[in-house]
Amino acid sequence: MLRIVKILLIASIALWGLLGALENIVDWGGTTGAVAATVSMSTFEGGAESWKATSNGAVITIVTLLIIAGKITAGLFCTAGAWQMWTARTGPAAAFQSAKTLALTGCGVAIFLLFFGWIVAAETWFEMWRSDIFRDIGLQSAFRYGGMIGVIALFVGARED
Repeated sequence: MLRIVKILLIASIALWGLLGALENIVDWGGTTGAVAATVSMSTFEGGAESWKATSNGAVITIVTLLIIAGKITAGLFCTAGAWQMWTARTGPAAAFQSAKTLALTGCGVAIFLLFFGWIVAAETWFEMWRSDIFRDIGLQSAFRYGGMIGVIALFVGARED
């Protein structure tokens, strides 16, 4: 039963990544708008005047595409990993442990996306911590998602005896 729970948790991360990417594509304007607001630093006083701020359309599009690609990559790794775990669920512990590799890779990609994208780039470089608009919505959500995915990865990665 524990193996089934681990598979379901990985499948939920796959769903998070793939549905998130789909939503970013369907709501392209909202997604690029959020990226534009972040990189232009226009949501807090004095931010838009910073030398780091940009409203370059190419930068906004590239960042948006990287976010979507990261979510799709994490989702596909977790989907493949969940499938491998499913096929190994009744086998020996070593086989099931080995089947977790793609799933844990997907978790790592998701955590990297959230940590680098939100904490390093948005919060640190583009000073999103100064934005009353995005601080709670973006940064706290990213921390919550990254934390949950990290805890799931630790739980899934744990060996069963």
